[in-house]
Amino acid sequence: MLGTEDVKDYLNNSLRELRLPTVKACYEQQAHRARKESLSYERYLAELVELECQERLHRRIERFLRDSRLPLEKDLNSFEMKRLPSRVAANVNALLDGSFLGRAENVLAFGNPGSGKTHLLCAIGQELIYKGYRVRFTPCSLLVQELLLAKQNLRLPRTLKKLSKYDALIIDDIGYVEQNREEMEVLFILLADRYERGSVMITSNLPFSKWERIFKDPMTTAAAIDRLVHHSIILEMNLPSYRLEQSKKSKKH
Repeated sequence: MLGTEDVKDYLNNSLRELRLPTVKACYEQQAHRARKESLSYERYLAELVELECQERLHRRIERFLRDSRLPLEKDLNSFEMKRLPSRVAANVNALLDGSFLGRAENVLAFGNPGSGKTHLLCAIGQELIYKGYRVRFTPCSLLVQELLLAKQNLRLPRTLKKLSKYDALIIDDIGYVEQNREEMEVLFILLADRYERGSVMITSNLPFSKWERIFKDPMTTAAAIDRLVHHSIILEMNLPSYRLEQSKKSKKH
């Protein structure tokens, strides 16, 4: 029969091999509490398992946040929801549960520069990560360069597959920087690849009526808009510039 120290050594080695670091770190303290409070074996085991699950969830969320490339300062706590029209605010609240991701629906945020489009989608993205979803944020200009380089190196299918692991892809400021036809072709390929398979969340200063500037010809423009709008939630954020408002307030003080 194993002695007390032998049992500890066996448990420590076994838990390390099973990759249960939280159970390994906590089982002695929890056992002491279980004896003190006369907890059943099942309750003791359940609490250990719960601690392990909580720690794994915490580590997974931290990993997802790092991987997302989101500007973490743009969260819901720092966003003034009261600035939003009531209809937009209602849509935002509905988006926070993440159910739209399961339906591969898109989120399209339109509005003037400084209206808070990027901040809002980044904040939603963070909330989705806290619920266990994978999100990737990228400015449109950097995304098309990444896709174009992949195409030139004959790695575009591999890059698309890598991006497909994200439940939501936030593409910021589409149409803000003028792109050439080749760059817009790879962007269209990405949108077509994610159609009904994965959500995209897009911000743009340009209404759909001006998207021919982005995709360069009417047919591609119509096809891109059709894929985005078919399953989508549109957030119209025609608000005064938040940055301009803050600047005026600071000057008054």
